[in-house]
Amino acid sequence: MRCLAIGLGTWKSGKGEVGRAVKAAIKSGYRHIDCAATYGNEAEIGEAFSEIFKEGKIKREEVWVTSKLWNNAHKKEDVIPALKQTLTDLELDYLDLYLIHWPVAFKPDVASPKKDEDYLSLEEAPILDTWKMLREAKEQGLVKHIGVSNFSRKKLQDLMAESNENPELNQVELHPYLQQQELLEFCKQNNIHLTGYSPLGSGDRPEGMKASNEPSLLENEVIIEIAEKHQASAYQILISWHLTRDTAVIPKSTNPGRIEENLKSSEIKLDKEDLEKITKLNKHFRYVTGEFFVTPGNSYEDIYDEKK
Repeated sequence: MRCLAIGLGTWKSGKGEVGRAVKAAIKSGYRHIDCAATYGNEAEIGEAFSEIFKEGKIKREEVWVTSKLWNNAHKKEDVIPALKQTLTDLELDYLDLYLIHWPVAFKPDVASPKKDEDYLSLEEAPILDTWKMLREAKEQGLVKHIGVSNFSRKKLQDLMAESNENPELNQVELHPYLQQQELLEFCKQNNIHLTGYSPLGSGDRPEGMKASNEPSLLENEVIIEIAEKHQASAYQILISWHLTRDTAVIPKSTNPGRIEENLKSSEIKLDKEDLEKITKLNKHFRYVTGEFFVTPGNSYEDIYDEKK
Protein backbone atom coordinates (compact mmCIF):
# COMPACT_ATOMS: atom_id res chain seq x y z
CA MET A 1 0.00 0.00 0.00
CA ARG A 2 1.37 3.41 -1.00
CA CYS A 3 0.78 5.96 1.74
CA LEU A 4 3.03 9.02 1.65
CA ALA A 5 4.78 9.52 4.96
CA ILE A 6 3.95 13.15 5.79
CA GLY A 7 0.34 14.14 5.28
CA LEU A 8 -1.76 17.17 6.14
CA GLY A 9 -4.11 16.63 9.06
CA THR A 10 -7.42 18.52 8.87
CA TRP A 11 -8.91 17.92 12.33
CA LYS A 12 -9.75 21.28 13.92
CA SER A 13 -9.11 23.22 10.67
CA GLY A 14 -11.98 25.70 10.53
CA LYS A 15 -14.20 27.01 7.77
CA GLY A 16 -12.44 29.47 5.51
CA GLU A 17 -9.10 27.98 6.56
CA VAL A 18 -9.09 24.32 5.62
CA GLY A 19 -9.54 24.81 1.87
CA ARG A 20 -6.65 27.26 1.73
CA ALA A 21 -4.55 24.89 3.85
CA VAL A 22 -5.16 21.98 1.48
CA LYS A 23 -4.26 24.09 -1.55
CA ALA A 24 -1.12 25.41 0.18
CA ALA A 25 -0.12 21.88 1.17
CA ILE A 26 -0.48 20.42 -2.30
CA LYS A 27 1.34 23.43 -3.79
CA SER A 28 4.18 22.79 -1.27
CA GLY A 29 4.48 19.16 -2.36
CA TYR A 30 2.14 17.25 -0.05
CA ARG A 31 0.44 14.31 -1.68
CA HIS A 32 -1.38 12.95 1.38
CA ILE A 33 -4.47 14.64 2.88
CA ASP A 34 -6.20 13.17 5.94
CA CYS A 35 -9.92 13.88 6.39
CA ALA A 36 -12.92 12.62 8.36
CA ALA A 37 -16.66 13.13 8.18
CA THR A 38 -16.89 14.22 11.81
CA TYR A 39 -14.42 17.09 11.27
CA GLY A 40 -17.25 18.93 9.54
CA ASN A 41 -15.05 20.42 6.82
CA GLU A 42 -15.02 17.86 4.02
CA ALA A 43 -17.21 19.98 1.72
CA GLU A 44 -14.69 22.84 1.81
CA ILE A 45 -11.85 20.39 1.23
CA GLY A 46 -13.83 19.05 -1.73
CA GLU A 47 -14.03 22.51 -3.24
CA ALA A 48 -10.25 22.81 -2.89
CA PHE A 49 -9.72 19.42 -4.54
CA SER A 50 -12.02 20.40 -7.40
CA GLU A 51 -10.07 23.60 -8.05
CA ILE A 52 -6.71 21.84 -7.85
CA PHE A 53 -7.59 18.97 -10.16
CA LYS A 54 -9.32 21.25 -12.69
CA GLU A 55 -6.08 23.21 -13.04
CA GLY A 56 -4.56 20.03 -14.43
CA LYS A 57 -1.10 20.40 -12.88
CA ILE A 58 -1.85 17.74 -10.25
CA LYS A 59 -3.91 14.68 -11.13
CA ARG A 60 -6.36 13.04 -8.75
CA GLU A 61 -4.37 9.79 -8.75
CA GLU A 62 -1.29 11.66 -7.48
CA VAL A 63 -2.95 12.61 -4.18
CA TRP A 64 -3.61 10.13 -1.40
CA VAL A 65 -6.91 10.97 0.33
CA THR A 66 -8.00 9.31 3.57
CA SER A 67 -11.37 9.67 5.28
CA LYS A 68 -13.11 7.93 8.16
CA LEU A 69 -16.48 6.42 9.01
CA TRP A 70 -18.05 8.14 12.01
CA ASN A 71 -19.37 6.16 14.95
CA ASN A 72 -23.06 6.74 14.15
CA ALA A 73 -22.82 4.94 10.78
CA HIS A 74 -21.54 1.51 11.91
CA LYS A 75 -24.71 -0.43 11.11
CA LYS A 76 -24.41 -2.43 7.91
CA GLU A 77 -27.05 -0.43 6.09
CA ASP A 78 -25.42 2.91 7.02
CA VAL A 79 -21.79 2.35 6.00
CA ILE A 80 -22.02 2.74 2.22
CA PRO A 81 -24.39 5.76 2.40
CA ALA A 82 -21.99 7.48 4.83
CA LEU A 83 -19.08 6.78 2.51
CA LYS A 84 -20.99 8.09 -0.50
CA GLN A 85 -21.80 11.28 1.42
CA THR A 86 -18.08 11.74 2.13
CA LEU A 87 -17.30 11.21 -1.57
CA THR A 88 -19.94 13.79 -2.48
CA ASP A 89 -18.55 16.29 0.02
CA LEU A 90 -14.95 15.72 -1.12
CA GLU A 91 -16.04 15.83 -4.78
CA LEU A 92 -14.23 12.55 -5.46
CA ASP A 93 -15.11 9.29 -7.19
CA TYR A 94 -13.09 7.19 -4.74
CA LEU A 95 -10.95 7.34 -1.60
CA ASP A 96 -7.45 5.96 -1.35
CA LEU A 97 -8.11 4.86 2.23
CA TYR A 98 -11.25 4.55 4.38
CA LEU A 99 -11.01 3.88 8.11
CA ILE A 100 -13.36 2.88 10.92
CA HIS A 101 -12.75 6.01 13.01
CA TRP A 102 -13.24 4.48 16.48
CA PRO A 103 -14.07 1.00 17.78
CA VAL A 104 -17.35 2.22 19.28
CA ALA A 105 -20.82 2.57 17.74
CA PHE A 106 -23.51 5.19 18.37
CA LYS A 107 -27.15 5.18 17.38
CA PRO A 108 -27.64 6.75 13.92
CA ASP A 109 -29.04 10.03 15.24
CA VAL A 110 -26.24 10.53 17.81
CA ALA A 111 -23.20 12.64 16.91
CA SER A 112 -21.67 12.53 20.39
CA PRO A 113 -22.87 10.32 23.28
CA LYS A 114 -24.24 11.80 26.49
CA LYS A 115 -25.70 8.65 28.06
CA ASP A 116 -25.47 4.86 27.76
CA GLU A 117 -28.59 4.74 25.60
CA ASP A 118 -26.78 6.71 22.89
CA TYR A 119 -24.61 3.67 22.14
CA LEU A 120 -25.26 0.58 20.08
CA SER A 121 -24.09 -2.64 21.67
CA LEU A 122 -21.60 -4.95 19.96
CA GLU A 123 -24.53 -7.26 19.32
CA GLU A 124 -26.45 -4.48 17.54
CA ALA A 125 -23.47 -3.26 15.52
CA PRO A 126 -20.63 -5.82 15.50
CA ILE A 127 -17.29 -4.41 14.34
CA LEU A 128 -17.01 -7.39 11.99
CA ASP A 129 -20.22 -6.36 10.19
CA THR A 130 -18.94 -2.80 9.81
CA TRP A 131 -15.66 -4.19 8.49
CA LYS A 132 -17.46 -6.39 5.97
CA MET A 133 -19.14 -3.29 4.56
CA LEU A 134 -15.79 -1.56 4.17
CA ARG A 135 -14.68 -4.62 2.23
CA GLU A 136 -17.84 -4.31 0.13
CA ALA A 137 -17.00 -0.65 -0.54
CA LYS A 138 -13.57 -1.74 -1.72
CA GLU A 139 -15.12 -4.34 -4.05
CA GLN A 140 -17.40 -1.64 -5.45
CA GLY A 141 -14.38 0.55 -6.25
CA LEU A 142 -15.43 3.30 -3.85
CA VAL A 143 -12.19 2.90 -1.88
CA LYS A 144 -8.77 1.52 -2.77
CA HIS A 145 -7.68 0.49 0.73
CA ILE A 146 -9.39 -0.04 4.09
CA GLY A 147 -8.28 0.13 7.68
CA VAL A 148 -9.09 1.24 11.21
CA SER A 149 -8.27 4.02 13.66
CA ASN A 150 -7.79 4.01 17.43
CA PHE A 151 -7.66 0.20 17.57
CA SER A 152 -5.65 -1.44 20.32
CA ARG A 153 -3.61 -4.56 19.69
CA LYS A 154 -6.43 -6.61 21.26
CA LYS A 155 -9.07 -5.10 19.00
CA LEU A 156 -6.88 -5.70 15.96
CA GLN A 157 -6.39 -9.33 17.02
CA ASP A 158 -10.12 -9.81 17.58
CA LEU A 159 -10.95 -8.43 14.14
CA MET A 160 -8.18 -10.37 12.42
CA ALA A 161 -9.35 -13.61 14.04
CA GLU A 162 -12.83 -13.19 12.52
CA SER A 163 -11.96 -11.80 9.08
CA ASN A 164 -9.89 -13.15 6.21
CA GLU A 165 -8.78 -9.62 5.28
CA ASN A 166 -6.67 -7.66 7.77
CA PRO A 167 -6.80 -3.89 8.13
CA GLU A 168 -4.15 -2.32 5.93
CA LEU A 169 -3.56 0.58 8.31
CA ASN A 170 -4.24 1.65 11.88
CA GLN A 171 -4.27 5.38 12.65
CA VAL A 172 -3.50 6.10 16.31
CA GLU A 173 -2.10 8.80 18.55
CA LEU A 174 1.70 8.62 18.38
CA HIS A 175 4.45 10.93 19.68
CA PRO A 176 7.45 10.70 22.05
CA TYR A 177 5.17 10.73 25.12
CA LEU A 178 3.05 7.89 23.64
CA GLN A 179 5.40 5.71 21.63
CA GLN A 180 3.29 2.52 21.59
CA GLN A 181 6.25 0.30 20.71
CA GLU A 182 4.38 -2.97 21.26
CA LEU A 183 1.57 -1.88 18.95
CA LEU A 184 4.13 -0.74 16.37
CA GLU A 185 5.90 -4.09 16.43
CA PHE A 186 2.63 -6.04 16.22
CA CYS A 187 1.51 -4.00 13.22
CA LYS A 188 4.85 -4.47 11.46
CA GLN A 189 4.68 -8.23 12.04
CA ASN A 190 1.20 -8.31 10.47
CA ASN A 191 1.88 -5.90 7.60
CA ILE A 192 -0.40 -3.23 9.06
CA HIS A 193 0.85 0.30 8.43
CA LEU A 194 0.66 2.88 11.22
CA THR A 195 -0.18 6.57 10.91
CA GLY A 196 0.37 8.84 13.89
CA TYR A 197 -2.05 11.65 14.74
CA SER A 198 -1.54 14.50 17.24
CA PRO A 199 2.23 14.23 16.65
CA LEU A 200 2.84 17.72 18.04
CA GLY A 201 0.59 17.39 21.08
CA SER A 202 -2.60 18.84 19.60
CA GLY A 203 -2.27 22.04 21.60
CA ASP A 204 -5.12 23.69 19.70
CA ARG A 205 -7.77 21.15 20.62
CA PRO A 206 -10.75 22.38 22.71
CA GLU A 207 -10.00 23.26 26.33
CA GLY A 208 -12.52 20.67 27.49
CA MET A 209 -10.34 17.95 26.00
CA LYS A 210 -7.20 19.10 27.84
CA ALA A 211 -5.86 17.89 31.18
CA SER A 212 -4.59 20.39 33.72
CA ASN A 213 -0.82 20.89 33.53
CA GLU A 214 -0.44 18.45 30.64
CA PRO A 215 3.15 18.15 29.34
CA SER A 216 4.17 20.05 26.22
CA LEU A 217 6.05 18.24 23.47
CA LEU A 218 7.07 21.48 21.79
CA GLU A 219 8.56 22.84 25.00
CA ASN A 220 10.32 19.63 26.02
CA GLU A 221 13.99 20.35 26.78
CA VAL A 222 15.24 17.21 25.04
CA ILE A 223 13.29 17.97 21.87
CA ILE A 224 14.50 21.58 21.88
CA GLU A 225 18.10 20.44 22.41
CA ILE A 226 17.90 18.04 19.46
CA ALA A 227 16.25 20.75 17.34
CA GLU A 228 19.11 23.17 18.05
CA LYS A 229 21.63 20.46 17.15
CA HIS A 230 20.02 19.99 13.74
CA GLN A 231 19.25 23.71 13.23
CA ALA A 232 15.60 22.76 13.00
CA SER A 233 12.36 23.49 14.82
CA ALA A 234 10.84 21.32 17.54
CA TYR A 235 7.98 20.67 15.09
CA GLN A 236 10.41 19.20 12.57
CA ILE A 237 12.12 16.96 15.12
CA LEU A 238 8.81 15.52 16.28
CA ILE A 239 7.73 14.81 12.70
CA SER A 240 11.11 13.40 11.68
CA TRP A 241 10.94 10.97 14.61
CA HIS A 242 7.94 9.29 12.99
CA LEU A 243 9.81 8.79 9.76
CA THR A 244 12.65 7.00 11.57
CA ARG A 245 10.05 4.49 12.82
CA ASP A 246 8.57 3.94 9.34
CA THR A 247 5.21 5.38 10.34
CA ALA A 248 3.21 7.99 8.44
CA VAL A 249 2.35 11.20 10.28
CA ILE A 250 -0.36 13.83 9.77
CA PRO A 251 0.53 17.15 11.45
CA LYS A 252 -2.27 19.71 11.20
CA SER A 253 -1.65 23.31 10.24
CA THR A 254 -3.45 26.08 8.37
CA ASN A 255 -0.36 28.31 8.21
CA PRO A 256 1.29 28.07 4.76
CA GLY A 257 4.78 28.65 6.18
CA ARG A 258 4.33 26.00 8.86
CA ILE A 259 2.81 23.58 6.34
CA GLU A 260 5.94 23.90 4.20
CA GLU A 261 8.23 23.67 7.24
CA ASN A 262 6.54 20.47 8.38
CA LEU A 263 7.11 18.81 5.01
CA LYS A 264 10.81 19.67 5.14
CA SER A 265 11.06 17.50 8.28
CA SER A 266 11.88 14.64 5.91
CA GLU A 267 15.28 16.25 5.29
CA ILE A 268 16.32 15.82 8.94
CA LYS A 269 18.17 12.63 9.84
CA LEU A 270 18.03 11.82 13.55
CA ASP A 271 21.03 9.83 14.75
CA LYS A 272 21.26 7.01 17.27
CA GLU A 273 21.97 9.39 20.16
CA ASP A 274 18.91 11.51 19.29
CA LEU A 275 16.67 8.45 19.13
CA GLU A 276 17.94 7.08 22.45
CA LYS A 277 17.15 10.39 24.14
CA ILE A 278 13.66 10.49 22.63
CA THR A 279 12.96 6.88 23.62
CA LYS A 280 13.46 7.88 27.27
CA LEU A 281 10.64 10.45 27.00
CA ASN A 282 7.95 7.77 26.73
CA LYS A 283 5.39 8.03 29.53
CA HIS A 284 2.31 6.52 27.81
CA PHE A 285 0.56 9.87 28.01
CA ARG A 286 -2.47 10.43 25.79
CA TYR A 287 -3.60 13.87 24.71
CA VAL A 288 -6.74 12.35 23.15
CA THR A 289 -8.06 10.35 26.08
CA GLY A 290 -11.43 9.33 24.71
CA GLU A 291 -13.07 10.88 27.77
CA PHE A 292 -15.64 12.45 25.41
CA PHE A 293 -17.02 8.93 24.86
CA VAL A 294 -17.25 7.93 28.52
CA THR A 295 -20.70 7.34 30.02
CA PRO A 296 -21.59 5.30 33.15
CA GLY A 297 -21.62 2.06 31.15
CA ASN A 298 -18.82 2.87 28.69
CA SER A 299 -15.33 3.37 30.08
CA TYR A 300 -11.85 4.41 29.00
CA GLU A 301 -10.87 0.73 29.21
CA ASP A 302 -13.56 -0.18 26.67
CA ILE A 303 -11.90 2.06 24.11
CA TYR A 304 -8.18 1.49 24.63
CA ASP A 305 -8.11 -1.86 26.47
CA GLU A 306 -5.89 -0.41 29.16
CA LYS A 307 -6.30 1.14 32.57
CA LYS A 308 -6.06 4.89 32.80
